Amino acid sequence: MVQIAALLTGITLAVMISINGHLTAEFGIFPAAAIIHAVGSLFAMILCAFQKPKKPLWGHQPLWIYLGGAIGVFTTVFNNLAFGRISMTSIVALGLLGQTVMSLIVDSAGLLGMKKQPFLKSSIPGLIFALIGVFIMLDQTVTEAVIAVIVSFAAGVSVVLSRSVNSRLAEKVGALRGSLVNHLVGLPVTILLAAASLRRAGDPFNIEFPIRPWIFLGGVLGVTVVLLCNLTVSHISAFHLTLLTFIGQVFTGIWLDLSAGNGYSDVTFRSGLIIAGGVILSRLTEWVTAKRFKQRSVS
Repeated sequence: MVQIAALLTGITLAVMISINGHLTAEFGIFPAAAIIHAVGSLFAMILCAFQKPKKPLWGHQPLWIYLGGAIGVFTTVFNNLAFGRISMTSIVALGLLGQTVMSLIVDSAGLLGMKKQPFLKSSIPGLIFALIGVFIMLDQTVTEAVIAVIVSFAAGVSVVLSRSVNSRLAEKVGALRGSLVNHLVGLPVTILLAAASLRRAGDPFNIEFPIRPWIFLGGVLGVTVVLLCNLTVSHISAFHLTLLTFIGQVFTGIWLDLSAGNGYSDVTFRSGLIIAGGVILSRLTEWVTAKRFKQRSVS
């Protein structure tokens, strides 16, 4: 069930990114981010109003467990800085690489209060296949834009940091209320960024009427993504969570592109298959190892 939830996180994330892209096209990058967080905060508040018992949101220690929402904003900022400088495929690949490296560090060192999960031999196939997938997705543009490469990698790191911090908060206030706090903390950050961008832009909006109501649902899906992460992150290694989420995201993204008549990237599809094969091989290796250990214990 945990692995299914991780795949569902990736599926929801792909749909959310697509919807948020349409909202961004209408309002601009930072104003859209503020709208997304406002809608997410409102949606989470409504859900929490029906939740019993209600745990207090604030006053928990350490204070850094409240920073998940603010860290999450940087994921958007980093990706936006890289956009246009390197290909989208390279941005996705470098983001996955950043998530993979940071996940392994969090797992092995038990950073941010997470449970220590030493790197197992059974995880080697998944790591090798992930690196191969990343290498295939990269193109020559990465050598032409060093800053874009760095911020794309940093975006992946920020995903793992935000996810880990949010999980600590969820332990104190619950998964759903943790998602609410995540959006409440991120909201003022996005409002400040939006205000700064609007001040610099002469004609910030490019709104087409009538506005499609569904483009405002990204915040709802954002709450769902954080909620799913809060429910899964303590039950699976950060490394495997990263890979499973990526698989769900890649293949859902391909399906969305095909549904929209845009076609799909052969490179992304092949990389997704390779990484999925690595995860399956790792899981099979773990299953065989556990079965052999059980047989030896019985004998």
